Amino acid sequence: MVELKKTSFDATMFLTSAGLGRRIVRFKPKQAFFSQGSPADSVFYLQKGRAKLTVVSQGGKEATIALLFAGDFVGEESVAGVAGLRLATATAITACVALKITREEVLRVLHEEHAFSDLFLKFLLARSMRTQADLVDQLFNSSEKRLARVLLLMAEFGRPGESERLIPKITQEALAEIIGTTRSRVSFFMNRFRSLGFIEYNGGIRVHKSLLNVILHD
Repeated sequence: MVELKKTSFDATMFLTSAGLGRRIVRFKPKQAFFSQGSPADSVFYLQKGRAKLTVVSQGGKEATIALLFAGDFVGEESVAGVAGLRLATATAITACVALKITREEVLRVLHEEHAFSDLFLKFLLARSMRTQADLVDQLFNSSEKRLARVLLLMAEFGRPGESERLIPKITQEALAEIIGTTRSRVSFFMNRFRSLGFIEYNGGIRVHKSLLNVILHD
């Protein structure tokens, strides 16, 4: 009997192409991937675009708890031991392309393919560290520093690439919601950042590395 050799698993190919239990989906700005309280039956892998996670309290107050970028998983809570409900709402900030993977397929690949489970674990650790940094930011930093940090995160500073990055168009109302302040305060800080040469904006926002000075300055 001829023994069939198992084909090596390619995590990149798995996350960039449709197949059994997974399909490519596209979202327009402000369109939801899923909503808080809906069944946690799938995981999304964000291929292109920016998104955010928000939660709404029983009193109706909404808070942004995370910003999402290309290369992030979205809705990873669905791989918990018992399938439950979504704890947050994921919404596109810009036009997004994502791979939607069923819960069953994610669990299968996690158990069978070490390359994927290693990649997924690294993501969870990075998400945990980012969440802790977000909490510290909210507890101890001023609105000005929180805005500077959000702009730097959206410009993806710290990742390989150009030292000056262009953020897709985002409203000041959206920025105010993300950092937990008013639109007028965001407008004030944005004008201040522009006058100091930290950013440029005309449609999109170009972030200069010098904006780090706002965060580093006490």
